[in-house]
Amino acid sequence: MRRPDGDRGQVSVEFLGMTPLIVLTLVLMWQAVLVGYTFTLAGNAADEAVRAGTAAPRGGARQAACAEAGMKHLSGAWKGDASVQCSASGYVTADVSLKVPVLFPGVISFPATVHGHAGAVEEVKD
Repeated sequence: MRRPDGDRGQVSVEFLGMTPLIVLTLVLMWQAVLVGYTFTLAGNAADEAVRAGTAAPRGGARQAACAEAGMKHLSGAWKGDASVQCSASGYVTADVSLKVPVLFPGVISFPATVHGHAGAVEEVKD
C-alpha cells in the first residue's frame, strides 16, 4: 500500500541535482557570448583603423592614426592586450588582435587571440 505523501519533496531533490548542470550551461553560454563579442569588436576596430589609415598621410602619421582609431572604441577590458597593425602600398590593411576575457571582462583572458582584418584602397588626394 502506498503512502499519500510518499513522493513529497522529490522535485526539490531533482532540482538540486540539476542545479550544477544548469549553472554550467549558463556559464558556457556567457563565455560563448564573450567570444562572439570579441570577434565583433576586433572586426569593428579593424574597420575603423583602416578607414582612418586611408585618410591619413603616408608614413608614421598613418600608423599612429590607424592605431588610435582602432583602439578608440575598445573598452578597457579589451584594450589592455590589444594590438593594431597597419600597412599600406596602394591598399591599406589593418590587423587587430584581441584577447578573449574569461567570464568577466577585465579580469583574466584566455591565451588564445581573436584577429580582425580589414582593407581598403588608399585615397588619392589631388
